[in-house]
Amino acid sequence: MAMPESAVMDPRVRFLELFAVFFCTAAWLCSLATTLMSSWLTLSTDLLPTESYELGLWETCVVQDLGSLECRPYNSLLGLPPDIKLARILMCVTVATGFLGLLLAVPGMHMVNSCDGRLEDLQCKRVMKMMAGALSALAGILGLVPVSYIAHLTVVRFFDESVPEMVPRWEFGEALFCGWMAGFLHLVAAALLIWSCVCLQNTRVRKARRNATHRTPSVYV
Repeated sequence: MAMPESAVMDPRVRFLELFAVFFCTAAWLCSLATTLMSSWLTLSTDLLPTESYELGLWETCVVQDLGSLECRPYNSLLGLPPDIKLARILMCVTVATGFLGLLLAVPGMHMVNSCDGRLEDLQCKRVMKMMAGALSALAGILGLVPVSYIAHLTVVRFFDESVPEMVPRWEFGEALFCGWMAGFLHLVAAALLIWSCVCLQNTRVRKARRNATHRTPSVYV
């Protein structure tokens, strides 16, 4: 009795799938945290050394030295600056796209027994992983765009010579670094998912050639 093809799967493919799902989950959590964090930009001034200010996509906060935090949400979406409005939209799309990729990556693993019998087919799982990889790559790019754009504007405004030196300037917050990490993890997860599909395809090709060789009858002269 021949063993099912999933039972003789190359261990490298299984490890690639595990790492891909791990990075995909971590990337989605980082993207969600970046979207919700209020510390996209920070500002401190010598006039009020006991207070610092934080600016996020949904609210602005005042941080006291004693640890107290007071936040106020934005009053209107139409009144938001264009960069914050664009970053909010793109980050929401990033979170949704990354979550869809994760939903496709988990049942696409060969270690997962899906409810539908058709999902056990290697070709179907391969397609699911390819779609998950594409969505993860798209989420990584979409997540890097607003973070990098906000960082670029912050640098330009920080070194703006037309603004007096005594005027406080916004600086990078923790959310920007978390967003860069999320984008990087999304791209790594996408590369691992696509790589696992390539390894799986190569394994199937080698097995098909080996079976064809065994089935070829010997010719005696």
